[in-house]
Amino acid sequence: MPKNIEQIYLDYAAATPIDGGVNNLMAKVSAKFFGNSSSGHIFGLEARKILEESRQKIAHFLGAKSEEVFFTGSGTESVNLAILGLARVSQSYGKHIITSQIEHLSVLNICRKLEKEGFRVTYLRVNEKGFVDLEELKKTLTPKTTLVSIMMANNEIGTIQPIKDISKIIKDWRKENGSEYPYFHSDAGQAAGALNIKPETLGVDLLSFNGSKIYGPKGIGVLFKKNKIRLEPMICGGSQERGLRAGTENVALAAGMALALELTEKSKEKEAKRLTDLRDWLIEKIQKEIPETKLNGDLKKRLPNNINISFKNIDGEMLMLALSRQGFAVSTGSACTTSETGPSHVISALGYIKDEGNLRITLGRETTRKDLKKFLETLKKEVKRLRDIA
Repeated sequence: MPKNIEQIYLDYAAATPIDGGVNNLMAKVSAKFFGNSSSGHIFGLEARKILEESRQKIAHFLGAKSEEVFFTGSGTESVNLAILGLARVSQSYGKHIITSQIEHLSVLNICRKLEKEGFRVTYLRVNEKGFVDLEELKKTLTPKTTLVSIMMANNEIGTIQPIKDISKIIKDWRKENGSEYPYFHSDAGQAAGALNIKPETLGVDLLSFNGSKIYGPKGIGVLFKKNKIRLEPMICGGSQERGLRAGTENVALAAGMALALELTEKSKEKEAKRLTDLRDWLIEKIQKEIPETKLNGDLKKRLPNNINISFKNIDGEMLMLALSRQGFAVSTGSACTTSETGPSHVISALGYIKDEGNLRITLGRETTRKDLKKFLETLKKEVKRLRDIA
């Protein structure tokens, strides 16, 4: 890329930059509170104090108890611990799990692993907008179902699932059958920066999210787990995280995570309105000024910052690379699937049409209308150029 080309970041769903205040706090904590938080001397006790204060802050914003909040190494680990941990500890009751076809790979791949261990997994279909079929969910629940895992908002197409409706279906089924099962888990990795993720409000029993999507640090995730739920640990060792996740906790990352969530909560409503306005402006412009385009996902019930567009007679990967050479960072789907070829499992589940390529454009704190105008002009030129070549 020529040095004089301005670089504009439009891939906030993959990762957000770390907030300056969060970065400063982590540097301070890392330098001053370096002791092992499990040690009994003053250095360990000081580190433990910071760790537990961070846990309490996160619990406060979740409307939860601090003992229901666990630190992990990533959002993926939080998801894996919730699903694998519950499945294994509950298998004497039943070995059936329900999820959807468009979950993040952290969910789908752990479910595939469990299938190899003798579990049965139902993958709910979605409609052309990406919403799960609630009637299919009702029909799929059985006395052997121990867990339902449905993401709050899709990381590729931004569709926001009806989590409260799903929770009601599950609670009604429990009541009718006199059972504590199934439990309800939701991956809130993409939702944490934009939506209300309080477990009590949503009606979920387990909730996973991470720092890298809310202007916090990479390498840390959070798992909310109701006190009554037992999980089998995946990492064996010491008694950290109340025996659920062995390994010395990273106090600086925990502090950064807590501050990132606090800052996100304070600005969430205002920022969601700003990003929604920008999102809708760009969607309208693309569909009006570039022929044969299609929005993937629902127009209204989607994340404020998410735009996923399919282009007729365009290879999405080639378009992404062409835009990258012009200084624009976008993607074709989840960063976790960049090595795959062809349409992602999410786009395929919507009813993939041959000869269509898609782009995921995700906005963030630094995105301006000026940025999007520059992007639109470049996008129009590159789409025309690639179609002419084709």
